[in-house]
Amino acid sequence: MSTPTPGVPTYAPGELAALAARHGLKVSGARPSLPAYVGQLWGRRHFITAFATAKLTAQYSQAKLGQIWQIMTPLLNAAVYYFIFGVLLNTRHGVEDFVPFLVTGVFIWTFTSSSITAGTRAISGNIGLVRALHFPRASLPVALALQQLQQLLFSLGALTLILLAFGQYPRPSWLLAVPALALQALFNTGVSMAVARLTAKTPDIAQLMPFLLRTWMYASGVMWSLEQLLAGDRVPHAVMVALEYNPAALYINLMRFALIDSYGGGQLPPHAWAAAAGWALLCGVAGFVYFWKAEETYGRG
Repeated sequence: MSTPTPGVPTYAPGELAALAARHGLKVSGARPSLPAYVGQLWGRRHFITAFATAKLTAQYSQAKLGQIWQIMTPLLNAAVYYFIFGVLLNTRHGVEDFVPFLVTGVFIWTFTSSSITAGTRAISGNIGLVRALHFPRASLPVALALQQLQQLLFSLGALTLILLAFGQYPRPSWLLAVPALALQALFNTGVSMAVARLTAKTPDIAQLMPFLLRTWMYASGVMWSLEQLLAGDRVPHAVMVALEYNPAALYINLMRFALIDSYGGGQLPPHAWAAAAGWALLCGVAGFVYFWKAEETYGRG
């Protein structure tokens, strides 16, 4: 038990709290209310966009080809997947316009996987900034998710050229890509914030994430048609439902439906838009609230 210092008044814990409240003192780094936190985040919107753009610009600054790698990386992935799955494993059998089908899947999947991977580094990769400055920590995973959206928009130029080269020309359904990408971006941001909190507390999750994402990719129909896989009674009903409501597969299917002529409404599950919107709202809101609840713990310890 500490000995009172002569000449210094002593207070009971309750009296200290009342004294602090009377003089307008607050706990340093205390979590604000949710509405106040949203307001703070909106007030940092210019920082978020500038931070995302700076990260995007610096990402390939050491490479000789520079920003060209933003387009080359998904294209090379698509080429590898085409050779392994389309040629060696012949997953292109029965899939019309397989190259547009595959490249669209790779680009859209890369958007989700890169956003989540970036979320694992949102706090740990910017720990100096977190400890030095006071700002809503959600700015970091939101900015990194925005960076991945910016990168996708660059990549869509290459995707458009590939679609044109294989006979897929602009039509009114291409406009559906805008709401599909908006829903996917909201979903990605929510998951990124949830992952950011988890990895800030347990860094080992970042090492596990590549294996989880690779498994998720194989279950999302990036390289093959889930419709053909689910045909017949080869897959248990519970697995079938899980695959049909897989959010990554939903966003990939919506983009294929929007951009590829042969991918018609019969191949798009009837629940696709509703389920995609549900996942986006659920993960966007829940991920934000989950991250906010640990606001005062980031950068400590």
